[in-house]
Amino acid sequence: MSFENLPEALAIALAEKGYTEPTSVQAAVLEPEALGRDLVVSAQTGSGKTIAFGIAIMRELLADGTTLPPAAAPLALVIAPTRELALQVSRELAWLCAKANARITTCVGGMDPSKERRALNHGAHIVVGTPGRLRDHLERGAMDLSAIQYIVLDEADEMLDMGFRDDLEEILDAAPDNRRTLMFSATMPRPIAALAQRYQHDALRISTVGDDRGHGDIDYQTVAVSPSDIENAVINLLRFHEAETAMLFCATRDNVRHLHATLVERGFAAVALSGEHSQNERNYALQALRDGRARVCVATDVAARGIDVASLSLVVHVEVPRDAETLQHRSGRTGRAGRKGTAVIVVPYPRRRRVEEMLRRARINATATEVPSAEMIRERDRQRMFEALLEPVEGTEEELELAQRLLDQRGALELAVALVRHHSKSMPEPEELIDLSKRGEDPRADKSHHREGFDDTVWFRMDIGRRQNADPRWILPLLCRRGHITRNEIGAIRIAANETFFQVPRSIEAKVREALQRTMTEGAEDESGIRIEPSPEGAQGGGHSGGHSGGQPSRQPARAPVKRTETRAPVQQRDERPAPAAEQPARQPYKKPYEPAAKPAERKQLGVAPGSEPRTDRKPPRAGRPGQKPPFKGGAKPFKPGGPKQTGANRKGPRPR
Repeated sequence: MSFENLPEALAIALAEKGYTEPTSVQAAVLEPEALGRDLVVSAQTGSGKTIAFGIAIMRELLADGTTLPPAAAPLALVIAPTRELALQVSRELAWLCAKANARITTCVGGMDPSKERRALNHGAHIVVGTPGRLRDHLERGAMDLSAIQYIVLDEADEMLDMGFRDDLEEILDAAPDNRRTLMFSATMPRPIAALAQRYQHDALRISTVGDDRGHGDIDYQTVAVSPSDIENAVINLLRFHEAETAMLFCATRDNVRHLHATLVERGFAAVALSGEHSQNERNYALQALRDGRARVCVATDVAARGIDVASLSLVVHVEVPRDAETLQHRSGRTGRAGRKGTAVIVVPYPRRRRVEEMLRRARINATATEVPSAEMIRERDRQRMFEALLEPVEGTEEELELAQRLLDQRGALELAVALVRHHSKSMPEPEELIDLSKRGEDPRADKSHHREGFDDTVWFRMDIGRRQNADPRWILPLLCRRGHITRNEIGAIRIAANETFFQVPRSIEAKVREALQRTMTEGAEDESGIRIEPSPEGAQGGGHSGGHSGGQPSRQPARAPVKRTETRAPVQQRDERPAPAAEQPARQPYKKPYEPAAKPAERKQLGVAPGSEPRTDRKPPRAGRPGQKPPFKGGAKPFKPGGPKQTGANRKGPRPR
């Protein structure tokens, strides 16, 4: 099938853009059975869906002539989930319908609504917009849907995921019943089928998604990295591919902001797209990508829909997509309209199983590759430099004259070295990454690394734990004081429920034992009341590192749990019975809080303020055990002499003016 049977205005516009044969989704829309019917179309991202529903609309609107009548109430309405996609659809329809004198109005959030209302009042053939802004114009009476013949829901599944169901239902309910409703989406979940059943009549189901849902023009790759090396892997991927335009996808706005700042600092020409950017900032970023001022775009999933940059050849999933549909929509920014593209998924090693399952559900065959190393990148740079510099060059007279002057002052070898150095300086340096193959692939599986001096350690035990508020911030100074050692001589600290274990190198074991025994003998369990003793069994399970970690404990065979023996003296039970009357002490007379030093008149002469004498009935603060919270220091506020403040009617004397 070809575009020969289309109206002349559409055929000319397609020919000028280089369209010779329709894609599979465009051919399905042009079939005779699709004429005049509602459609539910499921097609891959980047397969030409915008041109498909543009042809479906204009073919019937131009059935009686070569141009459209003067614009009045809208004849067609296209609803898209995001501003970027709506603007992209508007641009595509503008050139497709230009020969037919179609007037297209765009209504999206972030733009001036008053200008949009004026454009609607002047008349429009096709209105393209987002659900929220279209509903606002509808409720304010600025948009008249009485003449609507076609409603297109582009990326309908995404609109439902973003919570636009109420907006869509209000718009669809306001449109005439005899309209045609076309639903286009890359996936067709159950909510879309329910929406189609409610608002469509005798709909034709079209699906161009085959058994292999992976896009044929996209090369999917996965690279496994250590979680701490994700940013370095992204830098090396950008340097290795040197794509004319690349897009990096993150999950949150904060991550977009952080990665964008990192890339700009490293020398990449990068822009950012996320929900926190205004419409003007988004337009500027997309225009910078299209005209080549920026080569890298860091974006959230909001930008995964509708962005169509011809030079975009590399997509990097910096953070793993939440599901297979998100993976497809992200990757679909490249490999569009017959162009080839590459989609790379950066896989943190702990999440590799989840990524494999997601690729299996999406029926995508991805190639597992290694992150390009620094040496691979430098070799690729040398190849690209040779290819660029050895191409035939025809210089102008001014350039030839300048080149001759350089040859007169420097030799050819010196000029070549300067050229190579200048070429190398213009590119960011690659990063050195953790080699997973030398660490058993899993960085966490490498337990042989120890801090210097902690390859051979012994364990000691303290008789306090989490329940006694054990904390490394005060345990560490205590160990240094009791063991006569420094902080650097203490390895890992493991805090359990009722006990704490810590490491010291075996070379200083005797020194620590002697110091602990001496401090116990001299101080009778130290001022803290904590016993510290060697632990032949090592650190028991169930503890956690308290934040000061040195070498890891050597692996020992599993032991039976050792029952902890109580080392403190048993607590004597308090006798709660009252003492006999004869043994009870005599009642002490009541003692006033303070005894005045003199009568009030004498006190005034001596200059002693009432209530300034020291209290004699206060008890000394109760000493607490180590780890206990200090006693509560609250209580009633002290009495302040002078009586209540005199205000209003209680004030003595005339009121000041």
